[in-house]
Formats: sequence, C-alpha cells, structure tokens
Amino acid sequence: MRKHALIGMLLVAAAMTQVGCFPLTITPIFSSSPDIRARQLVYVSEGYRQITEIWERIWFLDMPDTMTPYRTHGGVI
Repeated sequence: MRKHALIGMLLVAAAMTQVGCFPLTITPIFSSSPDIRARQLVYVSEGYRQITEIWERIWFLDMPDTMTPYRTHGGVI
C-alpha cells in the first residue's frame, strides 16, 4: 500500500511541475514592472493573431463567393 501511495505522490508532484504553478516556489509568469509586462504580453499574444486566419481557412471563408450578383463569363474571350 505504501508503494502505491508513494507512486501517487510522485505522479502528483510531476504533474504539478508540468502545470506551471508549483506550490513550494510560487513564481509569477510575467514581470511586475508594467513596461516589461506589456512587452511580454505582446510577445505572448503574437501567436494568437494567427487564430483568425486559421479559422477562416478551415471554414473556407477566405475563398471567393460563388453566389455573385452578376454573371461572369469565366472563359477566355
């Protein structure tokens, strides 16, 4: 039984270190200085700018609309 408890505690300790908030050493993710924190938030949010482009590509929103209000020839004139 002690072996199972020890393995469980080791798994919990390993999971807590992977989450990013280890209770024994509480360290903030961003700096306390407003200038440095703003720069860090800009660097982190750069990855989120791509989400709208990916969403439009998945749902084919970046493709031209086929329901045009006027007739187009489409061939070589």
